[in-house]
Amino acid sequence: MREGENCERMLPVGFCNTWPLVMMLIHMLAGVSYATASISILESGAFLIPFQSAKKSSTTMKADVRRQRQKRAYSPMLLKGIRRLAPILTVLIIVIIWQGIYTAEVYPSFLIPSPASVLETFVESVQDGILLYHLSITLQETLIGLLIGVAIGSSLGYIIANVPILEDLLSPLIVAFQSTPTIAYAPLLILWFGNDIQSKIVIVVIIVFFPTMMNTIAGLRAVPEGLRDVFKVMKATRWQLFTKLELPAALAVLLVGLKTSATLAVIGAVVGEFVSVNEGLGSMVAIARNQYDTPLVFVGVISLSLLALSLYTLVSFLEYYLLRWRRFGRT
Repeated sequence: MREGENCERMLPVGFCNTWPLVMMLIHMLAGVSYATASISILESGAFLIPFQSAKKSSTTMKADVRRQRQKRAYSPMLLKGIRRLAPILTVLIIVIIWQGIYTAEVYPSFLIPSPASVLETFVESVQDGILLYHLSITLQETLIGLLIGVAIGSSLGYIIANVPILEDLLSPLIVAFQSTPTIAYAPLLILWFGNDIQSKIVIVVIIVFFPTMMNTIAGLRAVPEGLRDVFKVMKATRWQLFTKLELPAALAVLLVGLKTSATLAVIGAVVGEFVSVNEGLGSMVAIARNQYDTPLVFVGVISLSLLALSLYTLVSFLEYYLLRWRRFGRT
């Protein structure tokens, strides 16, 4: 009764009786319009657009990720291929420039011969056995002097690294001796040790031992003191300290010194052969130079370069094998 009285007060007379019917009609019309709109959306397929766009975006993202992975996979392979071909390309460029200088006749042919004449002389010297004989002598001097020089240099470097006072006593003498050009005292060494292979080996030893000693000292002093203290607390012996800590920690620096020493050993052997002209690649180059046999000089120089490169590559393979634990540690 109260609701009816309120309705009659607020609305015109007779409208309160029809109000429920009007509201029912409004709800029916709204339901019909909503159903019609829903049917039109279903027929047009508009409701699929957001899902299709999301699907396309996810597919695009997957494709982009796949391309990035392929680029990351191809780039290291491409770099490796370029690095492997770089030495060959360098040699080809040098040969092309060399042939261009010869063709342009910038210098006389007896000063700069053609690559073809150098190759012909190389084949002839190999067939005659002259090149292999002198190469064997130089290789023997280099290897023996390198082994002795590395042994002396590493031993002296280990002693100096552990007894600092020896560095103060010996460093002036060692530095003064090494600062003197080898060619200056090479004649004295030949007079003292003879004109045979012994004098060349001594020259190689003198040249090799200094960089080996310095790298040994630097490598051993780079070992962290904290690790030394740990080994002392664990009461490790001197041999255990050397084999388990000092040698592995300093091995990378030692191998770098060995690379340098391997190339310097060839230089030492050639210096001795230049002073004492009897046998070896240095002697062959000196004799060919005096005879103006420039192609043979080129053959000797290229052979020395290949010898030094071979020793350097051999030490690089040794470094790759001995330091393989570092690569496993990174992975």
